[in-house]
Amino acid sequence: MATYTPLELAAALKDGLLSFPVTAFDANWEVDEATYRDHLSWQSSFGVAGLFAAGGTGEGFSLTVEESARVVKMAVEEAGSRVPVLASAGGSTAQAIRNAQDAEAAGAEGLLLLPPYLTESDQKGLEAHVSRVCASTRIGVIVYNRANAIYSAETVANLAARHENFIGFKDATGDIEHLTRVYSRNGDRLFYLGGLPTAETFALPLLQLGMSTYSSAMYNFVPEFALEFYRDVRNLDHAAVTEKLNRFVLPYIDIRDRAAGYGVSIVKGGLKAIGRDNGPVRTPLQDLTEQDLADLGALITSAGIRPGTPVAQTA
Repeated sequence: MATYTPLELAAALKDGLLSFPVTAFDANWEVDEATYRDHLSWQSSFGVAGLFAAGGTGEGFSLTVEESARVVKMAVEEAGSRVPVLASAGGSTAQAIRNAQDAEAAGAEGLLLLPPYLTESDQKGLEAHVSRVCASTRIGVIVYNRANAIYSAETVANLAARHENFIGFKDATGDIEHLTRVYSRNGDRLFYLGGLPTAETFALPLLQLGMSTYSSAMYNFVPEFALEFYRDVRNLDHAAVTEKLNRFVLPYIDIRDRAAGYGVSIVKGGLKAIGRDNGPVRTPLQDLTEQDLADLGALITSAGIRPGTPVAQTA
């Protein structure tokens, strides 16, 4: 059972760094429970504000409904006593409802609602989709504004008025005019988080648009660096942010952009490079080449950001 109300959850998440743990797979691409649990325990030992299980970085798109429920349950069991654990939902409306109800049953605190599967829809259809998911669960729901699910300011306002458990807006478009309209219309009723690939690149400018946090994929393998970067952003320390962008983030993006789909693959590559291998990615993604992996490992070393000993987070 969730320990936060939806509004309490929004308050807990809006002023801290968020992340999406990778899902560990073995050599046969089956969920590797022992490795996944170890990764969750490590990830929750730092001062992250929330962990989203079975999300994009967690390859939620490649998990069956049953696997997703299992992954979320393990995340709650391993990390839920130290940090809020949220789940993800996607696919059809029926599948998203199933994901939401499985997440609530597992004890997840909230849910990130991904775009519906491979179809176009207008605002009326999107609003109905989200509304049905919100009505199916008591836990907090965050919509992901990307791809075929671009929510107008009016649609967001309608959902916020109808559903108390609709608490957040995550963006992967970077459309400044659109984000300004959403924030201006909805204000503090919601919390707003950045979700563009390698969100660190956009974190400082989006902070000015009301996005007080973002999801960091690199937190998976360089958690201390990711947390330092977030603190610099929130302190509006432009010099420190620029230094970290040049030292690691931008060269990291250069490696990420060598192949389509590397946005997830490079995170698992980073874990392998620091000696915390969480296995391969599932198709249709592809693992980093040996050269790309070597380059990533060399970059982590030269940037001086290999993880040290974490400071335990108080319960």
